[in-house]
Amino acid sequence: MNPAHAGHHGFAPGPALLVPLVLFWIYLAAALRQRRPGGIGWPHRRTAAFGVGAGLLAVGLGLPVGGFAAHAWQHLLVGMLAPLGLVLGAPVTLLLRTVDRRRGRALVRLLRRPALAALSHPATGLALTVGGLYLLYLTPLYRATLTSPALHHLVHLHFLLSGLLFTWSVAGPDPGPRRARVPVRLVVLGAAVAGHAALAQLMYAGLAVDVPAPPDDLRAGATVMYYGGDLAEIALALTLLTTWRPERKGTFLTHPVEEGPLVNTPGGGAPVVGGSVPVVGGSAPVVGGSAPVVGGSAPVVGGSAPVVGGGAPVVGGGVRA
Repeated sequence: MNPAHAGHHGFAPGPALLVPLVLFWIYLAAALRQRRPGGIGWPHRRTAAFGVGAGLLAVGLGLPVGGFAAHAWQHLLVGMLAPLGLVLGAPVTLLLRTVDRRRGRALVRLLRRPALAALSHPATGLALTVGGLYLLYLTPLYRATLTSPALHHLVHLHFLLSGLLFTWSVAGPDPGPRRARVPVRLVVLGAAVAGHAALAQLMYAGLAVDVPAPPDDLRAGATVMYYGGDLAEIALALTLLTTWRPERKGTFLTHPVEEGPLVNTPGGGAPVVGGSVPVVGGSAPVVGGSAPVVGGSAPVVGGSAPVVGGGAPVVGGGVRA
């Protein structure tokens, strides 16, 4: 084996293994808080999904790397499978339900920033995930990670963050800036499948890649990338198709509706999910009927109504339970 390739043997995950454990305990504490008396509850399947994602992340970070095939497994776990579980746990929605009104509104204002809308487009996630792989394996960057522990861990961090961004932009249930339409997301996902497959084929043939590994090990890693990547992307596509719901016009944060419609407040308050909302010009909150609004009255369906000119309490995200 090439000596440079053996460099990964000395890279211990160390404190990195504590990250998924700490993340899960924080998430679990917030979920249990929602189940206290007076809370609105939190779906068990969201907690289970986040727990599975955290577990896959821990396995990927702790996996002994003795060759390129093991490195490919690491990429599959850290950059593709773990992000799917973590994103399906809807952590941003849980955060919105946990923090107070002031912090909730600050988070919503952050989500409204135009720069975040551009960053959260699926094409951006595609460039960072698939483009990052081409940059890693078709340049001397991968060779450099074999002798630099800091660069090695930085690449893992990139795998994780870009995987989270791409997964959320395609099928994430959490609120965010106006999402790309479903056909656009499916086209971008198809491009990701093609990009992964093309790189795996180049790697299998040993063409154009700069990976110092024996041919058999290189082909084994390419096989993991080809078939494992396909399975992860099929799971992401199925997630998108099974959780998609038609968008509600006029809402700022668009995503599947869960316990009630996510209502945007034109007066600057935070979106509100379900429940009752005070209406300007009326004397009582709306509770599934009709309520006076500015300039007249309007029927309200499902217990929520747009608020005209004022803030509204943050009750959480609009994630489908």
